[in-house]
Amino acid sequence: MEFEKGPNEPGRKELSPLLKLVLELGPLVLFFFANSRGAAIADQFPVLKELGDPIFLATAVFMVAISLSLAVSWALTRRLPVMPVVSGVVVLVFGALTLWLHDELFIKLKPTIVNVLFGSILLGGLAFGKSLLGYVFDSVFHLDDEGWRKLTFRWGVFFFVLAVINEVVWRSFSTDFWVSFKVFGVMPLTIVFTLSQMPLVARHTVETGENKDG
Repeated sequence: MEFEKGPNEPGRKELSPLLKLVLELGPLVLFFFANSRGAAIADQFPVLKELGDPIFLATAVFMVAISLSLAVSWALTRRLPVMPVVSGVVVLVFGALTLWLHDELFIKLKPTIVNVLFGSILLGGLAFGKSLLGYVFDSVFHLDDEGWRKLTFRWGVFFFVLAVINEVVWRSFSTDFWVSFKVFGVMPLTIVFTLSQMPLVARHTVETGENKDG
């Protein structure tokens, strides 16, 4: 199995931006839908009532959806981006624990663990002189070394902020609120943060042969 090449390596098959967005956000949207409509879905398919509360049905749907997302990505590109793979593995492991032990704590911990993991990878890499953001994020940017260092540091800190936010939300609010916040809170925060980094990206973008030809 071939994992993601570096951000500047040629010969990579790329997904269209829209399809990439669907594959990345689709499982999360289905997770929200299955949780919010879990009772109605179980009424239509009584066998699903054995799973218990809607969060458990949503967890099962999330596991299936993220597996299908990775399978489609592999089928179309013959490679798997690092971040979705790691996130998917954690979803499958903690989702299985959630269903097996019938305890929603595990699926609630998943975002904390994933964010701490990526934050640690990025900041730990910087400590050893490595800017790993391009590999983690399947980046299409072409930045100079200073740009990669700054952007990697900012994303590393942001991942830890997301981990803290997740801990505060799931410990302080209901399960339904937590699920909604994952879609309508975390995603907008991430988009706003990403857009806020565009000036940095613009300042440190370097021209490549492809950029010059274009």
